[in-house]
Amino acid sequence: MSASLLRRGLELLEAPGRGKAPQGVQRGRDGPSAAGAARRRKRAPELGRNKATIKGRVVKSAIEEYHKKKAVNHLRANLQYMLKGRFVANKAITEQVLAQNRGRKSKDQPPKKAAKKKPEGTVFTEEDFRKFEREYFGRP
Repeated sequence: MSASLLRRGLELLEAPGRGKAPQGVQRGRDGPSAAGAARRRKRAPELGRNKATIKGRVVKSAIEEYHKKKAVNHLRANLQYMLKGRFVANKAITEQVLAQNRGRKSKDQPPKKAAKKKPEGTVFTEEDFRKFEREYFGRP
């Protein structure tokens, strides 16, 4: 974490009544370094300017950035959207969509439906059997 972010975080957590004391009141220096301090004050008239930032860049609040990037739960809105519409698509259309999305490999194909077997029955009647018996075996 950079020093500027730390400083901003501390500023946000600072009590509203406690502020920074003006620079002149902070330290009462009288002596050989007083002239150097005066020169520094004269050189930097913008006291509130953050020197760690690029020129023209807006300083953003760390808390606002956190709230912006925090994950949002869309479950409730999505459920309402899904439950709101009760439109059921045509079965032929759904089958067509499923067929288009299906792969070409054999593992992606649906199982083959077994052909329905017809009940086994004969085409011939009893009378046909008797007639055949008479012709083949020669019995009346």
